[in-house]
Amino acid sequence: MRGLLLTAVLAGASALAATLPSRAVLGGECCPGTVWTPDSGALLFLDGPPTRASTGFYQVAATGGEVTRRFSSVAYFSPKLRWAVRPGPGEATVLERLADGKRFTLPTYGADVSWNDAETGLAYTRSDTSGNYDRRATRVYVADAFGSPRTVATLYGGGVSGWVDDDTLLLSGKSAPGNRDRELFTLNIRSGAKKTLRTALGFRGISLSPDGARVLYTISFDSAARNGLWLQSTAGGSPTEMGDYGSYRWRDAGRFVLIPLKPGGGAHILRQYNVRANAWNTLGDLGDQVRQGDWNISPTGKLLNYLSAKDGNVRVLTLP
Repeated sequence: MRGLLLTAVLAGASALAATLPSRAVLGGECCPGTVWTPDSGALLFLDGPPTRASTGFYQVAATGGEVTRRFSSVAYFSPKLRWAVRPGPGEATVLERLADGKRFTLPTYGADVSWNDAETGLAYTRSDTSGNYDRRATRVYVADAFGSPRTVATLYGGGVSGWVDDDTLLLSGKSAPGNRDRELFTLNIRSGAKKTLRTALGFRGISLSPDGARVLYTISFDSAARNGLWLQSTAGGSPTEMGDYGSYRWRDAGRFVLIPLKPGGGAHILRQYNVRANAWNTLGDLGDQVRQGDWNISPTGKLLNYLSAKDGNVRVLTLP
């Protein structure tokens, strides 16, 4: 009955959804994987020949217009564009502070680096390279900028999901290789205090709110009681089932936007959940579909970009 009611509610919302106007800011199917600059004023993307004269990171204003080169080198840049991370051919990764060019190295073996919000500290993992993924040991390291790394946890079949605050990591994985279930838990890297939020066969789409106070995640291929999209406080307590599947992004600390899964096709709809009001509303539809889940919300929460399935262009719209 709950599923039928939800379907009816969503169907009604679909019928009432107005198409949100958007503008193409990049064309020619050049630029999947665009990301917002910290000020929400522009989109960054990696490109090169034959479209551009040389390989590098380029940017275009959120309103469209001239494309300019932002970074001439290829690297992984921190979310606030304070650091460039350049993995080497061996274990050493060079991290460069862009403000002054100062560098230090870490033995990451090319692993992803997760920055805390202040971008004064980071975490990364190193995993065994053979054996079943669920049984591979993954060691979690943290380091302060220009400091030496230290191990804070060992997981199996898991890794780092983000920073709750500057002293606390959100991790997922199994505590022993033979365990069936993974844990989603917080770990204070100073005190070692651990808080388990949830256990399940696996977690997908783990996404922390901008303030670290809440986490969204999807459980699938588990029991009917566990499967679904869930919202939970990182301080602990019972999770709340959202009652739908789809692709989701945080708009701000108190709201997230969901594009519900629509196997039958049709324009993608934007639905918004207000955490404090415990209420959904429909923002509108795209008159289009997002290609391969390629969409993001700007840091200000006012704009949304997506890669159009219709024409391959990167499009931007203003959220209601």
